Amino acid sequence: MLRDWDPIGVSGIPEAKDVYDDYAAVVLGMLINENATAEDIAGYLFKIATEDMALSDRKMGKLCDRAAEAVVALRSNFRNRLKLPAVFTGWVQ
Repeated sequence: MLRDWDPIGVSGIPEAKDVYDDYAAVVLGMLINENATAEDIAGYLFKIATEDMALSDRKMGKLCDRAAEAVVALRSNFRNRLKLPAVFTGWVQ
C-alpha cells in the first residue's frame, strides 16, 4: 500500500515503512471478502485520509481510486496464495 497510497508522503522514509500497516490489514480483509469492490476500498481509504488524517480532499479522491484499483487487481493472487474459497467471510472489518 505504501507504493500506491501514500497520502502523507512517507514512502521514502525507512522508519515509516509500517505507518499504514493497520489500514493495510483492513484493506486486505476487504480484498479477501469478495463483496468489497474497488469503490468500497477507495471509500475506506478516502475516509482515512480526509477524516482520520485531516488531509484536503482535493487530490485524495484520485489517489484513493488508483490505489483501490491496484489492490483489487491483486485479489485473485491473494486468493491463490492463501488457498481461500471463492467467498471468504472470516475477516472482521
